[in-house]
Formats: sequence, C-alpha cells, structure tokens
Amino acid sequence: MGSGQLVAVFGAYGHTGRFVVAELAARGFVPVLSGRNAQTLEELADEHGLEARPASVDDPASLDRALAGTAAVINCAGPFASTVGPVIEAALRARIPYLDVAAELEANLDTFAHYRERAREAGAVIVPAMAFFGGLGDLLATAAMGDWTEADEAHIAYALSNWHPTAGTRLSGAVSRERRGAHRLRYSGGKWERRTDAAPLLEWTFPEPMGPRPVIGEFTMADVVTVPQHLSIPDVTTYMTAEAARDVTAPHTPAPTATDGSGRSNQTFLVDVVVRSGGAERRATAGGQDIYAVTAPLVTEALERVLTGRTRTVGVVSAGEIFDAPDFLHALAPHITLDLASV
Repeated sequence: MGSGQLVAVFGAYGHTGRFVVAELAARGFVPVLSGRNAQTLEELADEHGLEARPASVDDPASLDRALAGTAAVINCAGPFASTVGPVIEAALRARIPYLDVAAELEANLDTFAHYRERAREAGAVIVPAMAFFGGLGDLLATAAMGDWTEADEAHIAYALSNWHPTAGTRLSGAVSRERRGAHRLRYSGGKWERRTDAAPLLEWTFPEPMGPRPVIGEFTMADVVTVPQHLSIPDVTTYMTAEAARDVTAPHTPAPTATDGSGRSNQTFLVDVVVRSGGAERRATAGGQDIYAVTAPLVTEALERVLTGRTRTVGVVSAGEIFDAPDFLHALAPHITLDLASV
C-alpha cells in the first residue's frame, strides 16, 4: 500500500481525477491536488483534508512546486495535447515517475515519439494511456499473446451500454479532430494510415450472453497506439458498439450521472480481445462498470507497482510492456470480471 507517500494528481478536480484521488487515498497514498483552477482545487482540498498546489502548464515553476517532494505524478488533465509535454518535463526535472490517463491518439503518439530515448537514457518511467482506453486493452492483448512472440492481428472490441461523455472527453475529442482534420487513423501493415472514407459498420460476436452486436469498425482508440509499441502485431484494430459510438458523438448526450455511493454511473462495459496467429486464436475479456471510474484502480495499481519496483523496464512504456499482464489483471478483480480461459 501507499504508506503515506505523496502523489501529485494534475487535473485532480476533473471527473476522472476525482476518482483517482479517492482511489489513491483508499490505498494509503496522500494525493497532492494540482491543476489550473485554484478555487476549485481549494474546495476539493478542504472537502478531503488534502493539500492543494495550483499549477499551470504555461508556468514551469508552478509545476515544479506542485511536484516537489512527491513520489510520482498522475496527469488527469485534458486536453492532453496541451498538458502531457509540460507535465512530463516537470516529472523529468523532479526525477519521479509519470503516468497519465490520456485517450487522445495524437497525444499518446507524441509521448512515445518525443520522450522514448530521453526517458530510457534517464532511467525514467513514463506510462501513457494507463486507463480504460490504452491500458486495459493493452494488458488484455498482452495476456492473450501469452508465449507467442508475434501474431498476425489483434482485435479489441468495446461494448458499452451507453457512453455519456464528460466535458473533458468532448474537449479532448475536439482537439484530436482539429489535429486530424478530415482524416481518420488506422494501423495496418505495421504502419499508420490516414483515411478519408467512413469507418465500416460491422458485427462483432461478443461472448454470451451479449452475443452479436453492431459495431463501428476501425473506431481507433489509444490501444492501437500502445499495443504495437511492444507486441509484434502488424494489424491492430479497435471496435465500438454502434449505440455507444452514436452517444459519444451526439452533441446533446448528457454527462455521466452518479448512481452509487462511489460516484459511478450505471454504464457497463465489456472489452473483448482476440489475437490471431496463423490458424490459431486466443481471447481475453474483461467487464465492469463505468469506464471513467475503472480508470482509477488501473492507474493506481500501475503506480503502486512502479513505486515498489514490480516493473520490467524503463522509458516510455505501455502497460503490458512494463507489467506482468495476467498478474496485473487478476489484481483488478474487485473492479473487473475477467476471462482468460482461452489464453
């Protein structure tokens, strides 16, 4: 457990940030609340009896003050295209691990491209996309790979009962669309493709009792960034149930509403991963409640393993690269249901 270690949470007052703060405290860490809005930070700090350290990505000295004396930093502040670089730089100056919950494709691609060599040379740990999108699918794909050293293709299908986006999700999506323009991204043949055609409408057969569901194919999410960074798989594709895809893109879909004491919404999810090599196929599946809430135990479990040395490498790393994927997934048992039976 955390044993009272200070952990900076940048973007602590955001929807996901609040879940992360609560999970850190539950595991014995002491969250240090940081972000741009000083008043909101102070209110949250007063509510939980914690320290607030306002900081802005435009002010490196304020970030240095926010991270001073902490064991690590978790970045929960989107749009990540604006926050990742400055907070990583501050973490490197402070010589502490950096983790984030970014779902933005471009932000995650930038992190791997810009910091891989610097982080490796410094012996630093930087774990991007340690969240529902990016981290969970990557861990499942890694577990499914098992003893295979390469595979032909990986498919990661998300079934969400609904997707009521937070304001942060909408803002991050808008930033990504602005950077991408009229294109969408697909990873095929070991490289990224920029496409202008519409993503295909397909059918995915989820495990029973869910069964076949219409999905948007090539609904490219952060897992398509993280998986090829360490697994030899030239074709990685993600899919989203069509109803959830319509929810998140519709302009008037409401934000998530808490339905239990922990603040979780009634949204449920299933992540179904299939990895194929030759004529063989392996599958790994995880289910749970609320994609924003489940990000908190994902990133906190990762943090605890980094701080206790239960890691395999340094640098900018995907979840399945730095952690023992099956062991990590089983550690999430209170928060997810897991099926690795075919692995």
